[in-house]
Amino acid sequence: MATPPNNISVTAENCPAPFSRYQAQNFTLLCTAKGGKPAPSVYFKRDGELIEVISYIHPSAAAEEVSAAAGVRGSRPLISRDLDDTKLQRSLSLLDPEGRQARLFTESTERAHTSGQHARGQQQEQPSPATEVIPETVVSREFPRWVQSTDPLYYFSQTHIPQSDGSVLVQARLTWTLNPQLDNEAMFSCEVKHPAVSQPMQTEITLAAPKGPKLLMTPTRAKVGDTVRITVQGFQVGAGVPGNEVFPEPLFTWTRVGGRLLDGSSERDGKELILERVPAELNGSMYRCTAQNPLGSTDTHTRLIVFENPAMMKNTRRPINGAPHMEVLGVVWMTLILTVTVELT
Repeated sequence: MATPPNNISVTAENCPAPFSRYQAQNFTLLCTAKGGKPAPSVYFKRDGELIEVISYIHPSAAAEEVSAAAGVRGSRPLISRDLDDTKLQRSLSLLDPEGRQARLFTESTERAHTSGQHARGQQQEQPSPATEVIPETVVSREFPRWVQSTDPLYYFSQTHIPQSDGSVLVQARLTWTLNPQLDNEAMFSCEVKHPAVSQPMQTEITLAAPKGPKLLMTPTRAKVGDTVRITVQGFQVGAGVPGNEVFPEPLFTWTRVGGRLLDGSSERDGKELILERVPAELNGSMYRCTAQNPLGSTDTHTRLIVFENPAMMKNTRRPINGAPHMEVLGVVWMTLILTVTVELT
């Protein structure tokens, strides 16, 4: 008896992962269909259009893909184009293959030509890449410094894993060279066809670079000695934009502006930063939360205000207030001793 899949999901492999502004990265979507009898057929669409793919055998699935090997071209490298355009040195100088200044998608031709002459003049004076002026965007998000000159090639692989109940778990992978300038806000859908249903089943996701994370600090009024937690609550969204989630899952990194964290480390990963028993010296300190995924990077700052702790001040004052009493008692005892001594003599 034919049974359709009871669960379809799309995830990003090898995530969370950092954003690389100077080097192209391979990106893989994994679609998993569970519970189908027999195995369903799986394919991907981008913005509603069927994606033309190049089939290949996934290295870890070669032994399990014997039944589908007849229609497979064989194992191929994921990127067939020349990778020299994405190397660091070439990206820093922003040169095209003929040695001219390459034009970013956001730059005009006149600006690119002017900046190209300026960059070549700097190279003649001092060849160090660190001295080159790299144009920055006005928004907080970072964009890549490399330009992809050709349309992406999509590589597709599929794995069938028999289950104990007679169903087949299907894992389909779509891999391509990610271009954040074009792939940001692109919608990908995984569609599943099965003889038990008349219409394809589907699930979809939208690729999105993280926008400034929204931070929550507790307690809201921190006192000396308190444990302070700074937590990512979501992301900034524009007016009328629903939801605050980002796909693929971002990587969060915490740093302290102008110094190290309370535990002495330079940075900390995770959605929450914990500062235990904060001292008064941290009053006014600034903390940066960087959120990044393969599509982009952005950060948000928050300032820690530490108030005086009345309980700790009271405990601190007790020894000081008690000191005069001890001195008075000492004087009284010395007077008594002197008096007794004089009477005895």
